[in-house]
Amino acid sequence: MSLRKLAGPLLALITLLVAACQTTTPGSMQGAVEVRSGVIEQITDVQISNTKTRGLGAVVGGALGLGVGSLIGGGTGRDVAMVLGTIGGAVTGNTVQRRNQAPTPGQDIIVRLNNGVLVSVTQEPTNLRVGQKVFIQGQGEEARVTPAQ
Repeated sequence: MSLRKLAGPLLALITLLVAACQTTTPGSMQGAVEVRSGVIEQITDVQISNTKTRGLGAVVGGALGLGVGSLIGGGTGRDVAMVLGTIGGAVTGNTVQRRNQAPTPGQDIIVRLNNGVLVSVTQEPTNLRVGQKVFIQGQGEEARVTPAQ
């Protein structure tokens, strides 16, 4: 198998790795944000585990693996070494990146909405205080508590 024959699969692999870094959902309404209001009932300091990766480790590892694989053998054996090096490097790079992401300080903020429902949002530390009127913008992992003006 020649390098030209491998160019297509390698390009597809790199495209797949880059596409995995996409943060928006197709068809989602960008710019539209749900806003709820309420009063802070409790604030607790927490550690936020940083398990999200942007795929940079996998891309760099894959590129390095491709480079190392290209140095091995010749002909078909070299092509196989390049593919295996790319895959192995991508997996190793992703693992190293995840291992080196330390938890960050944060706050778990419990808000009683105007309709009486309690909502808990974990986010980076802020200057909010118990009893303060706030807005909750967004939902899920993207939700943020901000002061009401």
